[in-house]
Amino acid sequence: MTSQIKLAPKEYEKDKSFAEALHGKDATNASGMKAWVKKNKNAQEVAMEGYFKHWDGKTDEDTEKSRLEDYSALTKHYYNLVTDFYEYGWGSSFHFSRYYKGEAFRQAVARHEHYLALKMGLSENMKVLDVGCGVGGPAREITRFTDCEIVGLNNNDYQIERANYYAKQLKLDHKLSFVKGDFMQMDFEPNSFDAVYAIEATVHAPVLEGVYGEIYKVLKPGGVFGAYEWVMTDEYDETNEEHRKIAYGIEVGDGIPKMYPRKVAEQALKNVGFEIEYARDMADAGDEIPWYYPLSGDFKYVQSLGDLFTVFRTSYFGRTITTASVGLMEKLGLAPKGSVKVTAALEDAAVYLVEGGKKKLFTPMMLYVVRKPLDAK
Repeated sequence: MTSQIKLAPKEYEKDKSFAEALHGKDATNASGMKAWVKKNKNAQEVAMEGYFKHWDGKTDEDTEKSRLEDYSALTKHYYNLVTDFYEYGWGSSFHFSRYYKGEAFRQAVARHEHYLALKMGLSENMKVLDVGCGVGGPAREITRFTDCEIVGLNNNDYQIERANYYAKQLKLDHKLSFVKGDFMQMDFEPNSFDAVYAIEATVHAPVLEGVYGEIYKVLKPGGVFGAYEWVMTDEYDETNEEHRKIAYGIEVGDGIPKMYPRKVAEQALKNVGFEIEYARDMADAGDEIPWYYPLSGDFKYVQSLGDLFTVFRTSYFGRTITTASVGLMEKLGLAPKGSVKVTAALEDAAVYLVEGGKKKLFTPMMLYVVRKPLDAK
């Protein structure tokens, strides 16, 4: 199956030049909406064209194959477009979490990261790879929690620059480093890492055996891989028009070439040689507060004043205000042409994520803890 997907060319210098053209030579002097409006408008339009050319409402085999084969550029363009919105609305850890009563939003995010580290048995003597590290929020939290050394892998130059900047600012750069790479064709030596984790990142892979196989390769024999994986649940029916509409809405707004069912992910892990030690859908644990509550705008679950502002920004009302503001800036020429299209895609994604969560068709946190056999070659 992996052989059916052509791997992307490694155009690192070209990517870096485009990132500088889009974000400026210093991508750390602003964040959130301020960083968005400072971007080069012509380069921003190129990124939007590169991303949205794949989303025309079609889900036929040829259209899906085109997205799968353009996985690398699609993901790079997506995060060039949305990183500032994510940091503005959600913070620097781009993932969902379980929530408990009395627990603030950012506390829940940190606990979710700690839980993964605990289940994997990470410690200060380990060299760990973070696959799809974003701007480094989880890596910073996990290295503080375990004192391990973490290398973050990312194919988006803007996020890499921001992640390294934050690590230096917080004096964690002796433990953290963030590097450029394609997780479908990693540049690390085989058997390089004691452990590997991925938090809601490998869903961007066109074929799961591809990324899981690369992780298996760079992991030492006996090493552990832990992942919070985005998958469609067993309730999902690909032939059901409503179900496919929800999956497609998630794909469009979250830069995903193709959403796969849980069984596909588990078989892919086994196919590349991993032994599954733990598997649990953390979104289906009977929690009183659902994982999607910040997107639903259900303020009854807000636990702190800080939560109030976060949930307002991520709620329907907050997103509507953001979209209107971006629309005004676009009209005045302060934001690049097509900016509203980006915010509209994020809005649609939020709606479909909540819908998928309510119907239990989708989970963003199918937790897998798997191991490479000790006798693996």
